[in-house]
Amino acid sequence: MARELNQSITSILIANRGEIACRIIRTAKRMGIRTIAVYSDADAQALHVKQADHAVHIGASPATESYLSIDAVIHAAKSSGADAVHPGYGFLSETADFARACEAAGIIFIGPGADAINLMGDKAQAKRRMIAAGVPCIPGYQGEDQTDDNLLQQTKLIGFPVMVKAAAGGGGRGMRLVPTGEQFMDALHDARAEAKSAFGSDQLILERAIQQPRHVEIQIFADQFGHVIHLGERDCSVQRRHQKVIEEAPCPIITDKLRAEMGAVAVRAAKDINYFGAGTVEFLLDSSGDFFFLEMNTRLQVEHPVTELITGLDLVEMQIRVARGEPLGLSQEDIHFTGHAIEARLYAENPAEDFKPSTGRLNKFRLANGDGIRLDSGFKAGDEVSSFYDPMLAKVIGYGPTRDIARQRLVTALKDSVIFGVETNQSLLINILTQANFVTGNATTGFIQDHFGAGTLEDINFPADAIIIACLSRFKASLTKALATSLPLPSPLLNWSSATPIQTAFQFDELPVLVSPLDRKSFRIEFNSTSYDAKILSFNSEQIEVEISGRKLKAFWQSCGAADIAVAIEGQSYNFIDMNSVFATREAQRGAGDIIAPMHGTLAKLFVKAGDVVTAGTRLAILEAMKMQHEILADIDGTVTDVGANIGDQISANQLICSISEATS
Repeated sequence: MARELNQSITSILIANRGEIACRIIRTAKRMGIRTIAVYSDADAQALHVKQADHAVHIGASPATESYLSIDAVIHAAKSSGADAVHPGYGFLSETADFARACEAAGIIFIGPGADAINLMGDKAQAKRRMIAAGVPCIPGYQGEDQTDDNLLQQTKLIGFPVMVKAAAGGGGRGMRLVPTGEQFMDALHDARAEAKSAFGSDQLILERAIQQPRHVEIQIFADQFGHVIHLGERDCSVQRRHQKVIEEAPCPIITDKLRAEMGAVAVRAAKDINYFGAGTVEFLLDSSGDFFFLEMNTRLQVEHPVTELITGLDLVEMQIRVARGEPLGLSQEDIHFTGHAIEARLYAENPAEDFKPSTGRLNKFRLANGDGIRLDSGFKAGDEVSSFYDPMLAKVIGYGPTRDIARQRLVTALKDSVIFGVETNQSLLINILTQANFVTGNATTGFIQDHFGAGTLEDINFPADAIIIACLSRFKASLTKALATSLPLPSPLLNWSSATPIQTAFQFDELPVLVSPLDRKSFRIEFNSTSYDAKILSFNSEQIEVEISGRKLKAFWQSCGAADIAVAIEGQSYNFIDMNSVFATREAQRGAGDIIAPMHGTLAKLFVKAGDVVTAGTRLAILEAMKMQHEILADIDGTVTDVGANIGDQISANQLICSISEATS
């Protein structure tokens, strides 16, 4: 049922966080609409909170107690006088009950009707509806009989390999590729348990597995008068465990004829369910040009910027206009595509540790901008990357008149971006974008699995260039600081002279490095039985340019406390620990009651709690940094009065671990 038309929207509450909230705020403000942010405890200082005109606290840090609480969001909308709610994507964006709650509260939901959300949110139900509507679907089973015996019997009709999927969800959860019948029952039980945990439903569907397809989606838009158009396709084939990593528009191999066919099918699907607003119909495209319906996402997509760049349209503005009852004002003939856009999802995660999310403070967060680059982010330098939410830091999008220009611009932007404080997938993105199969536009859904196996994602050894730059940056920074303040040089620098080279220990496999200054700018650096001649060409508070054995190299650097130093070279970051400074810091703090971390790391163990009596030398904690463990010991006798961290926390250099009240005799 269509909503009441010609409704006024003067204020919008964004029921989301991070980059999508910032993205919606940007368009709403341009339209003269008041913006209202919501935030949890963890997001009190978040960028989207600062950018909005008004902000409402909605609960504790866990999403279930804040962003996923329908009651909390509706209360925030009412108390702030919001006319409408934009759900963004994720969280409550595809929750039919939330759309109904908005309607019941007299608040416009900027999205489709609850019936459409409910229908397309159930993969089995959606597939049955699409088959009835004549939409091509992958052969499979989406019936009610969910017994093990029946599902096993259905695989014999479908044939292996087969995909097992959660009927109620997406994002790769509850999904298993089963190559043969021998593996089916184990995969079935695993998928069922994961689906139940993730979505509250253990209903499954089965589909024939299409080998090496492309994942291609069609962006559709519909108003409340029955007009539906499509805005072309996006290729989302580069995925990790069914999670999109790189997206682009248009698809490198799609012809005008195929685009028109896929677009017409997507429009038919939307019309069949009386859809309005922004939606995405997702397909698998095989090598023969046949395509099959996967699912329909009833919301704005993470990757919508690539469509905006090639069409010149603002999809958030279109959503708002449709929600308040305006006609689209566009026909299919009005939609034109110009240029090419590629988006990379920049995550705080460690690819070498099975893409484990990385948390901590963004000591430096500098995203490179330039011609043809769009940046969508919800972070700024100094922000904390929390363990409570998705670890995406930003979307970096390259645009250009051709695909290769867009790709090259994106690669350059990623290489010139600098992120210190958390681990990221930055170098992996660069590697993906420069792989031959991606360069030629031949990437399929198996691309990452085929090109980036476990061996290629392991932690890399520190290259000589990074070691040299870390040494020189630390030396130059200390020397510059000492000269600027007219202070006596620290003892290591007094000894670090052309006459007396000093051995400086950085903690990467406890590698000793011997540095011999030859003059004010030139040095001889020795480690691993190899000697390097290096010269500092330029130096400032964040960049250094050096010449190493005749090669010129630029890098970013940052000293993150007494002992840490971070170096970034062409999108790859390295973190070092100057053990000389660690020892000096420990000595300087000897006898102090405040026990602070000498370096960045993870609090692996904690042996005390408030109220414990300790003596000098008592083990207080173990800090794990650079794969090595460091004991934190009490320097005085006394009582522990405060513990400022928990096991598993990411600890910054100079962060308080605990305090000890000195014993009185």
